[in-house]
Amino acid sequence: MNSHSSASPTATHANPASHALTWRDALWLGVVVVIGVNLRPLLTSISPLMTTIRDATGLSFYGASLLTSLPVVAMGIGAFGAGALTRLIGETRGVALGLLAIALACGARWATASGAALLLTAALAGVGVAAIQALLPAVMKQRFHARVPLAMGVFSASIMGGGGLGARLSPWVSNAMGSWHAGLAVWAIPALIALICWLGLNLQPSTGTAAQPVPASPAPLPLWRKRRAWTLGLYFGIVNGGYTTLVAWLPAFYQQRGVSVADSGSLLASMTVFQAAAALLLPLAAASFRDRRPWLVLGLSAQFIGLLGLILWPDAAPLVWVGIAGAGLGGTFSLTLVTAMDHSADHRVAGRLVAFTQGVGFVVAAIAPMFAGALRSMSGSFSTTWAMLLTGVTMMILVSFLFSPRSYESWR
Repeated sequence: MNSHSSASPTATHANPASHALTWRDALWLGVVVVIGVNLRPLLTSISPLMTTIRDATGLSFYGASLLTSLPVVAMGIGAFGAGALTRLIGETRGVALGLLAIALACGARWATASGAALLLTAALAGVGVAAIQALLPAVMKQRFHARVPLAMGVFSASIMGGGGLGARLSPWVSNAMGSWHAGLAVWAIPALIALICWLGLNLQPSTGTAAQPVPASPAPLPLWRKRRAWTLGLYFGIVNGGYTTLVAWLPAFYQQRGVSVADSGSLLASMTVFQAAAALLLPLAAASFRDRRPWLVLGLSAQFIGLLGLILWPDAAPLVWVGIAGAGLGGTFSLTLVTAMDHSADHRVAGRLVAFTQGVGFVVAAIAPMFAGALRSMSGSFSTTWAMLLTGVTMMILVSFLFSPRSYESWR
């Protein structure tokens, strides 16, 4: 969406309940859901099929881990180009190109015969996801300036829900079609559907208030020099390192404990159900509070409990521990992005900060599974991996207290 912003500093912090959702708002949120569903299957569809893929392509354990890590690295690096992409073609075309890249990458997996080709599709899909994740939040802040927590909650919940679908449906499609290629390539279809919906939505004439003068663009912020930008980025990265590590290694952890491939994939899918629910509900619970810190600590505390359960009692109630950890991951993911957007009423400034946060964050999150795999190799146990994540969560609980609302206007 390339039109001017109608947001103002006072409107940004207005009571969301005072603005009723229109049918067009509901339509927008529906399209946001369709788009968000496409942003994680490229990661979660790999893990349950990992053994089959390795046998077919000859990928080493390290090479196989790159199928999860490489897209996340691409998400991070690609997010830094969001500003240039916005200036060149605008948010609408940028999101469309991102969906097209995902569709092409997933479709190409139908014919990939080598590990190198599979890694190329992972990188292409990661760049597409980066464009969408970096550009769409700014569009939503402009469109839903009085309901940012709702919009970001819906977006984040759809992302997590898509991850669950990838973990659950890809093995089923692979078995039904007799081909692991089909289990990965099927995700080109929802990406094309999302592309059509997005283009159709933005072809509709805008409704509502009369046109207003376009405000001057704010001076570019040197985010590389801003301590708060780096703090948000590292915070986002360490939190999401828990997600990428669990996606990469949770099925393997339980397969080593005697759980079948199908059931371990179902466990990962169940985790994403809790993620999706918390990604929607935690921002809504925090919507009436300008101070997001208690809610961030709540989400991180849930991660702490879930990881502790995986270390101490992994076989006692695996769904409980995975569900609690997943809820914490999903809620903290979306609320961190909301917190980043709280730092400016101007959707363009907020969009740049969110893009930078994701750029740094996803690079950090991509490294976590590789560290986790190295720890597993050295120690012979996944308990050290979960302990690494537990340490990171503890540190982020302390960092959460830095995000005082009083600092929102002074960080620049």
